[in-house]
Amino acid sequence: MKAIIKTNKGEMKVDLYVDEAPNTVANFVKLAKDGLYKGLKWHRVLPDFVIQGGCPNSKDGASGMAGTGGPGYQIDCELDGGKQHHERGVLSMAHAGKNTGGSQFFVCHSRTNTAHLDGAHTCFAKVTEGLEVIDAISEGDSIDDIVIID
Repeated sequence: MKAIIKTNKGEMKVDLYVDEAPNTVANFVKLAKDGLYKGLKWHRVLPDFVIQGGCPNSKDGASGMAGTGGPGYQIDCELDGGKQHHERGVLSMAHAGKNTGGSQFFVCHSRTNTAHLDGAHTCFAKVTEGLEVIDAISEGDSIDDIVIID
């Protein structure tokens, strides 16, 4: 299963880790198909670390603080698969502590500053085309849509 993350800076094509993180992938797919990600912003961008999005509070007109929102429920971490390594292009679930993920996710710039996230955050996909888009994203850029390819 694949996805296309459409941003105002270009598209990232990703392979979803269906076997490695089935519940996290199912959650991401559901939210994408429900349109939750349309029009959200990349609310956290840290060079040589990550770009983070998926917070409903980052949408224009939202009342909450960007970075604090979610889908209204939490999902468990899936940390045991063989692809649980944070490296360039990997998508991983953001959370406020173990088993508190929801809709927010981040994309890694590199392995340099993300290795410490292994075993703490669920890796659920990897960018296979459009890696340059990760570097082009600035805080406040948009997630125009996420399209799932079954």
